[in-house]
Amino acid sequence: MNVLASITVLGFLIFFHEMGHFLAAILQGIYVDGFSIGFGPSIIKKKYKDITYSFRAFPLGGFVSFPDEELNNIDPKDPNLLKNRPIIQRVIVISAGVFANLLLAYFILILNVTTVGIPFDPEPGILVLATQPGKAASLAGLEAGDKIIKVETNNLGIGDEAVTTLVKEIQKSSKKQILIEVEREGVFKEITLTPQNVDGKGTIGAQLQPNIRKETKKTKNIYELFEYSNNQFLSLLVKTIQGYRGLITNFSSTAQQLSGPVKIVEIGAQLSEQGGTGILLFAALISINLAVLNSLPLPLLDGGQLVFTLIEGLRGKPVPVKVQMAVTQSSFFLLVGLSVLLIIRDTSQLLIVQRLLNQ
Repeated sequence: MNVLASITVLGFLIFFHEMGHFLAAILQGIYVDGFSIGFGPSIIKKKYKDITYSFRAFPLGGFVSFPDEELNNIDPKDPNLLKNRPIIQRVIVISAGVFANLLLAYFILILNVTTVGIPFDPEPGILVLATQPGKAASLAGLEAGDKIIKVETNNLGIGDEAVTTLVKEIQKSSKKQILIEVEREGVFKEITLTPQNVDGKGTIGAQLQPNIRKETKKTKNIYELFEYSNNQFLSLLVKTIQGYRGLITNFSSTAQQLSGPVKIVEIGAQLSEQGGTGILLFAALISINLAVLNSLPLPLLDGGQLVFTLIEGLRGKPVPVKVQMAVTQSSFFLLVGLSVLLIIRDTSQLLIVQRLLNQ
């Protein structure tokens, strides 16, 4: 059921993205002849007012199609064809999917804050959410639920700054011992960590977060509601952009953290176990990811089509078809290859975890 919930959320987010393109086109009077959710053979197909609506076999994707004047007996100079519209109108159609996902994510976060509330201010220390077997944290005896108060006799402080301080200390202490003070069920104890070396940086294999109470509180007024929602939205957006930027600036390290469809569904299933809050946060995060991903300047994505359109605006004529085809094909093989690798990696990791759990 949790896996089904996460797949449903993904399908809805993709639907919303494509609906952005669709509405941007038809509201400007631009011809559209197809609206599809998914790829592959059609499972459900319905034609209404010259537009074919379809639901396809593989729902993790979708597209809006525009008519080919040769196949549809349309005058190639018809002003209602997308290619004949002014650059600004075409840019609106291309960008609409990205803005739709960003707008949806923002309203999901507002809904979450309205129904669930906001967290209390963080308390001193860092909360350990989980540790990975065989990694430095687990080997040292650190457990989920522990609160890390000090590192090398220095108080860590509160909030994200405390997490940043500890992470920096860990990263620069590869294969060196670090003394930390931990609070566990009201009892304080000292633990010695020896971070392992990964790509020249120390790591302990633990999921950390600011020490925040599980309980939430209602917002005092509409100002606090929007202030918290705005900060949360901007934080998720910035971190997502930084993650994709890392693929360029530090590919070897960032690629290890990159998730494919299998991992995304798994994460969604885990978050759905938390109830409505988990599902809403998963939907907001993936919606922002879809927006940022589609903004990348790859021809198969909205960002790539936007680049071609802007170049056409500057040149006064379209980019040669041969150039577009060459770049599009290379982009296709890049994305498909990366997706296949991620699916294989994530599936194999999932199977390994299941075997360990069954032992």
